[in-house]
Amino acid sequence: MRIVIIDGHTLNPGDLSWAPLRALGEVDFYPRSAPEQVVDRCKDAQVIITNKIRFQADLLAQLPHLRYIAISATGYDHIDLTACKERGIRVTNVAGYSTQSVAQHCFALLLNISNAVEKHHQSVLAGHWSKQPDFSYSLQPLQELAGKTMGIFGFGKIGQALAKIALGFDMRVIAHHKHPQRDAMEGVTFVAQERLFQQSDVLSLHVPLNAQTKGVINKKTLALMKPNAILINTGRGGLIVEEDLAIALKNQQIQAAALDVLSQEPPLADHILFGLPNCIITPHHAWASVAARQRLINSLAEQISHFKQGEAQPYLV
Repeated sequence: MRIVIIDGHTLNPGDLSWAPLRALGEVDFYPRSAPEQVVDRCKDAQVIITNKIRFQADLLAQLPHLRYIAISATGYDHIDLTACKERGIRVTNVAGYSTQSVAQHCFALLLNISNAVEKHHQSVLAGHWSKQPDFSYSLQPLQELAGKTMGIFGFGKIGQALAKIALGFDMRVIAHHKHPQRDAMEGVTFVAQERLFQQSDVLSLHVPLNAQTKGVINKKTLALMKPNAILINTGRGGLIVEEDLAIALKNQQIQAAALDVLSQEPPLADHILFGLPNCIITPHHAWASVAARQRLINSLAEQISHFKQGEAQPYLV
């Protein structure tokens, strides 16, 4: 069985082993592939592992040996599922591999805002502490999270993991979710969407990007939020109308935003949110801890093994 990993650099830049996959067949690894390179690299593959490469009907028609696409991520909107079904091509994704890592990153972003860790570190290195008349100083008021309200928009596995951390900080936790009875958790109160925006001191986004959620953070919903509110997005950049958020941050309509995703990735160098002092941005790596990426490789290997043996596969989409 020939397996082609067509864009594997973000999954494994070299610090992990491909051994679980190499044990299943002949593996060709490509860190990145330009659109014009995909057909040539995949033409003899029975299995393709992809993260972000788009596989649409015209491309699939040029891959006669392809029987299975394994997505090394959770989202699968870049795959033409109808065309795959017509051609008898199986498609799977992987869910849950990065739950703890993403929840942890949310709090890393939040703590950097509430305690200004990096700002104070740089201040110390610049010699400011050495020149102080007192043993202690702060560049801004430090915020205690206990007693504040964590609002979670979308209460799947990541939202639930985030809630547990927030409860550990003695925060009040509210959430908006499609299935409040199914996913009830002690200490979490489910509220309507508008009330979530109004009551949250910290609002963290964990809903999928679809027609209903695209641009859900916009001029209207930002106007509902508290002036001291902190917005966190580790989900999808398209959940936010970035022009509206930039205006809200510049006008101090909300306190701050912490983003791990943007609507275009990689972003343009002059992105509208770059350089705002109350906006922290990280490069879509909340998912990418070593442990999470190893779980992802292991899950891919497990699913391909099921496929090879003709067995039922988890995460079939």
